[in-house]
Amino acid sequence: MSKNKLKKFAEMETFHNVFQCGAREVVSDSVVTEMAGHWREKYFHNDHPIVLELGCGRGEYTVGLAQRDPNKNYIGIDIKGARMWAGAKQAEQAGMKNVAFLRTNIEMLCHFFAANEVDEIWITFPDPQMKKATKRLTSTYFMQRYRQLLRANGLIHLKTDSPFLYTYTQAMVKENGYPLLVDTCDLYGDEAMRQLGDEVSEARALQTHYEHQWLDRGLTIKYIAWQLPEEPSLIEPDIEIEKDTYRSYGRNYVSSTNN
Repeated sequence: MSKNKLKKFAEMETFHNVFQCGAREVVSDSVVTEMAGHWREKYFHNDHPIVLELGCGRGEYTVGLAQRDPNKNYIGIDIKGARMWAGAKQAEQAGMKNVAFLRTNIEMLCHFFAANEVDEIWITFPDPQMKKATKRLTSTYFMQRYRQLLRANGLIHLKTDSPFLYTYTQAMVKENGYPLLVDTCDLYGDEAMRQLGDEVSEARALQTHYEHQWLDRGLTIKYIAWQLPEEPSLIEPDIEIEKDTYRSYGRNYVSSTNN
């Protein structure tokens, strides 16, 4: 590990807005951490809605959302601490009280949040995981986990550059009959999105570093938002989806079919 990463990890230990817990600390499915059910009471000190960003990376979106809406509490979640450091440091230096970061595996969310504690979930540009459905952050595997902490009919947002993940998520939402709020294959070029106003303002107003890069390379940004009901039925879509014609990381080649 580089000295720069070690320095960032050491500095993260001093940030009051960062919580870190890995698989070694959570030894069984029945274990919950001291923060589960107490984020408003112990950290935010208010009764505002809690919004998670999964796979937050550098934390740009988490911090940006928190700056736009001080009446919501935002928690960025990722396992990559060296990336998360940037957003955590920015929020710490700015004295932002409605931002926190949790460094852990997304599969372990139920250990950190109680039932109905979370109001919204943002999934921003995850790896599409084209080989294995259970690794996709919009799969029914993860819907089951999100339902353990999300309030009834809580919102889930996906922003992605991946045609594969977008198509898969559309099928998953349709197959399970989830209430669909917004669905576009071109967030910035679709005229209908401009007319929706507040309903898509958060999705359109904020762009991450990598999102800018993908737009510059000719990729359109897909956005889909839906509600997650409490009903137990979870049906994994059984469809053939054309794989993306560029790499998840690198993206050296972009086919015109992705535009």
